[in-house]
Amino acid sequence: HLFNLKFAAKELQRNSKKCDKEEKAEKAKVKQAIHKGNMEAAKIHAENAIRQKHQSINFLRMSARVDAVASRVQTAVTMNQVSKSMSGVVKSMDATLKSMNLEKISALMDKFENQFETLDVQTAQMEDTMGNTTTLTTPQNEVDLLLHEMADEAGLDLNLELPAGQTSSLASSVASTEQV
Repeated sequence: HLFNLKFAAKELQRNSKKCDKEEKAEKAKVKQAIHKGNMEAAKIHAENAIRQKHQSINFLRMSARVDAVASRVQTAVTMNQVSKSMSGVVKSMDATLKSMNLEKISALMDKFENQFETLDVQTAQMEDTMGNTTTLTTPQNEVDLLLHEMADEAGLDLNLELPAGQTSSLASSVASTEQV
């Protein structure tokens, strides 16, 4: 099951990339149609580009969700293995404690501590992996900067409110040009 989940996540990522390529192709068709003066075709290609973009984002979201589920399944499998191993150690400890052989008790305690350290390492790694796969937030200032860059490239004026104290090089270059 774990392999199938990971395979599905990769397949969704591939589909997302395919939609990105199709979106770029549709944008190129929009430019061609505009240059030819065919606004109806440009509008159709623009709608197709937007649809491809939305599909790409949806595929990426699903991929992230499937990847998160795969990580949870992996965690469950690992925890089950550690639980079985610890159960065996506890049974051995019970038998050793009955015989009160201090050397065996010491060896079993060492083994138990080793197993516990392994569990801690695996748990930390799984938590780190889960944190990485479920993080879907991006810094707002990066989003705003990208929006301004894209609007500038398209020759548009965006009136987004940036938090106080934040200025981009784009805003300062526009201000310096207006003063001249």
